[in-house]
Amino acid sequence: MSAEGPQPPSEAELAEMDRDQLLKLGGQLDGVEIIDYPEPWPVKNTRAERRAQRLVAFWFALSALAGLAFVVVIAWPHWWEYKDPSDVSGHATYSLYTPALGVTLGLAVLSLGIGVILYTKKFVPQENAVQQRSDGPSAEVDRATILAHLADAGSRSTIARRSLIKRTAGASAGVLGLAVAALPLASFIKDPWKDTENENSLWHTGWQPQHPGEVVYLRANTGSLDDDVKNGVTLLRVEDLDAGGMETVFPYRKSEAGNREALAAALTRVDNPVMLIRLRPTDAARVVKRKGQEDYNFGDYYAYTKICSHVGCPTSLYEQRTNRILCPCHQSQFDALHYAKPIFGPATRPLAQLPITVDAEGYLIARGDFNEAIGPAFWERKS
Repeated sequence: MSAEGPQPPSEAELAEMDRDQLLKLGGQLDGVEIIDYPEPWPVKNTRAERRAQRLVAFWFALSALAGLAFVVVIAWPHWWEYKDPSDVSGHATYSLYTPALGVTLGLAVLSLGIGVILYTKKFVPQENAVQQRSDGPSAEVDRATILAHLADAGSRSTIARRSLIKRTAGASAGVLGLAVAALPLASFIKDPWKDTENENSLWHTGWQPQHPGEVVYLRANTGSLDDDVKNGVTLLRVEDLDAGGMETVFPYRKSEAGNREALAAALTRVDNPVMLIRLRPTDAARVVKRKGQEDYNFGDYYAYTKICSHVGCPTSLYEQRTNRILCPCHQSQFDALHYAKPIFGPATRPLAQLPITVDAEGYLIARGDFNEAIGPAFWERKS
């Protein structure tokens, strides 16, 4: 020892030192004085120690089970398929899907955190030390001694001999990692529908005719699932909407008459809602139509998907004075007089337009499905 403090050993001396010697040397070199370093369990393998170990293992095991339950919930979505509210038991199961995801993932994270905190409190020695700090880069001796300190801390924490805690903590962290990975991976499945021409693919919606010549009507949502046009399924005529008005419409097929499940599915399918707008005559005269879609409207009537092209929120607002369609989620705005192209906000693509006309009875009908995928982008989409 010199007046300036301990001198570092030579490389040969350093190589001959054991962990305890390195630990002591590291403290001296760093100016660390250990005031108190009590053993949490001075008497080994007591009932209290085993009880504390089982408590920590319980929380880690609970975290692992909750993480596994989260993976099960998200991996089998058919358990949570939408059921009509009239189906009491089925609808009750469907309504539990989102709470089940939140409870299982939340319990997994909470249990893991509690397990880590309990282990720290019950098994990691609560060292009291004083250290003189100095600036400058770390030398080789410093790196060697810090490794000795870390190894000693691990040894004193007794984690090496607590296989039960190690196994349950590893299972908890592993399953929780699997659960966290399941969320983004579930949405990265490429082409989940083999038949891309099917109405259930990302390229098509519920407005696609199920067979050649099928008529798909524009239906208003009255809150009833009856198939009587007067009492439940309200089909729209040209005279039903005032100039400057807007109505949210859904697809309806005569084959769905009396089928409450099909009628409910048409209202709940996420890509079905369409914003039917009747422009004022002065505004209709200023419309700029998209190339290839010049005949998609019927007179003053224009139909655009309500699914925003940004991230899929519902574009639920129509401002008659400015003829702007607004998405309340991220404030994207679309010009209804200019093929619903975005004029403000993060959206970069126009809203998809549904081709419409009227049938012989004067009801508004769709001439076919959208000619492009609606909503936000996905892998195969070119724009």
